[in-house]
Amino acid sequence: MKHLRRLLVALGVALPLAALVFFFVVARVVGGRMNRIDESKAITVSERALKLHQTLRIADLHNDLLLWDRDPLQLGFSGHTDVTRMVEGNLAVEVFSTVTKTPKGQNYDHNSAASDNITLLAVASRWPIRTWNSRLQRALYEASKLDHAAGISEGRLVLVRTAADLKKALEFRAGTPGIKPVIGILNTEGLQALDGDAANVDTLFAHGFRMAGLAHFFDNEFAGSAHGELKSGLTPLGVAALHRMQALGMLVDLAHASPKAFDEALAISTRPLVVSHTGVQATCKGPRNLTDDQLRALALHGALIGIGFWDGAVCDASPRAIAQAIRHAVDVAGLAHVALGSDWDGATTVAFGADDISQVTEALLQAGFSEDEIRAVMGENAIRFLLENLPPSA
Repeated sequence: MKHLRRLLVALGVALPLAALVFFFVVARVVGGRMNRIDESKAITVSERALKLHQTLRIADLHNDLLLWDRDPLQLGFSGHTDVTRMVEGNLAVEVFSTVTKTPKGQNYDHNSAASDNITLLAVASRWPIRTWNSRLQRALYEASKLDHAAGISEGRLVLVRTAADLKKALEFRAGTPGIKPVIGILNTEGLQALDGDAANVDTLFAHGFRMAGLAHFFDNEFAGSAHGELKSGLTPLGVAALHRMQALGMLVDLAHASPKAFDEALAISTRPLVVSHTGVQATCKGPRNLTDDQLRALALHGALIGIGFWDGAVCDASPRAIAQAIRHAVDVAGLAHVALGSDWDGATTVAFGADDISQVTEALLQAGFSEDEIRAVMGENAIRFLLENLPPSA
């Protein structure tokens, strides 16, 4: 009996301790390990680049911060971004993406849709029970995290839904000394977030989403993925969802789409598209990155192309490799179509976090870009595109 009491006491201590570790430590440790900064790839930023950088309006088209168990407003000691680091890096516009499902053993070549890593992460991160079995509810919950952060940020984070909102926020940012808010826009990574129902495009739109990717790392009910088993094109559901998105003014994101889905989306679209985060095959081979033919097709359709910062996009994840990919994209697609798409906090390794994005400015100067070209790529192209293609007003 005495041994039984000791065992019960031990369990009474161990089980609560295990629960505390699972619910308050595991997700943060996983997030830190999956989002690393390789400082060996960093470069020194010159005085000229720093001065130029502070005059830029910087825009980034893809950030997965909302997936992780971190407060967007608090300065983090892991990962790549938070609002504090974005302000320090002079980020003006940031597209925040929601991630709703990823496959086990995720890779760039071949993934089944049968498994899901996000369920366990959602439980460990204390997400509401409604998110455990619904990809739509996961997207809405991640969006609510950003909305809550904006509400208590005292103006450091502003969410926009229309071109009029964006114009107003940019004017405030330019005209208010000492206050440089980060302007946020919502995206979701893959139409699996619709839970198989194209009508849920309206639900996402009502909750502030203004961009959505067709697919992520696996084929879904709407479109094939460049990394899926079949790599198929658009399904009838996908066609319906794309048309509804464009009717509402939501931007269609071709990042991760299979070549067939990519071509079909371009063929039926009535409005310009975006590739939020990618590389180019000319400088970094792989199914994740765009061919020259795809670059030219995107430019012909008025699209915007966000060049990524991580190894899968640029191969060695250095600022100079980013500049090399940007140079090729500009040469093939044209300057007006090229922007930044970091994939910060996207389970990626990069050379710098948001506070040190001036390294890209330096790398572009070293690569021979003029100051006007740097302004365009670092933000003005994206800002112009968003002002032209977001819904005009509420």
